Amino acid sequence: MLTSVVCGAVVFPGLFFGCRKLLRRTFSRWSEADVVCVSERLVSSLHASLATAAGVTVVTSCRDVMTDSHWLVNAFVSFGAPYMVYDIYAMYLSHYHTQKVRGHSGLYSGHSLQAVKAFLTKDWMLVLHHLVLLLVFLPITLFLRRGLGDFFIGCLFTTEFSTPFVSIGRILIQLGLDDTRLHRINGVVVLLSFFTCRILVFPFMYWMYGRQFGIPLHRVAFHLPLHCNVGNLAILAPQVYWLILLVRKAYRLYLRQKRGRGDGPKTH
Repeated sequence: MLTSVVCGAVVFPGLFFGCRKLLRRTFSRWSEADVVCVSERLVSSLHASLATAAGVTVVTSCRDVMTDSHWLVNAFVSFGAPYMVYDIYAMYLSHYHTQKVRGHSGLYSGHSLQAVKAFLTKDWMLVLHHLVLLLVFLPITLFLRRGLGDFFIGCLFTTEFSTPFVSIGRILIQLGLDDTRLHRINGVVVLLSFFTCRILVFPFMYWMYGRQFGIPLHRVAFHLPLHCNVGNLAILAPQVYWLILLVRKAYRLYLRQKRGRGDGPKTH
């Protein structure tokens, strides 16, 4: 386990700083905000891709949803733990340089407690999400499960499938390509993948449990311990919130493009 943690602590920050160095050399006209934001998104996409691959491997390998185990579960949780700490730092850097470029030079003239507070105020849910995964999900997975439920942990890994597409969308916006066909297509993929892998995965897990034990889907929750249902709701709630934000953003983009084509209602 320690080896996996050390590997994660080296790989993710190392890739981030390596990407920053490479992008500065390759795109000399980019601002530091561009370099940091794209680097953070590239590393995020890599982590998400690895998580998805690990999740699919675990899910397809477990025949018994409760007792079958796979070594990848504990190994990837340990490997991914440093990513949560690193990503909070990378998100802060991205926020700091973006706000600095936008002209908020007073607050962002240097790193300070006020800058950190502004970051936490803006992205508090993402930070909380990372901390919960690190301080709650990790110890439960590694120490409190008694080797049960690797199938369900694998399903939770696959929720990261939508992250690379979200990252691609933000990179396109950062590069000023938010009014392109590629961005619109990616937006559709984001909504579909997010809804499938972050929302529908929960009824899928309940259905798989019920299928194994002969329980109808609508009765499964009543056969599970209360803490299991509460935990699932705690994970699902922010996913629903983020999906609503994505849908609202997509709708606003649609209206903006419709007005740009002159299809919308005109006022005189």
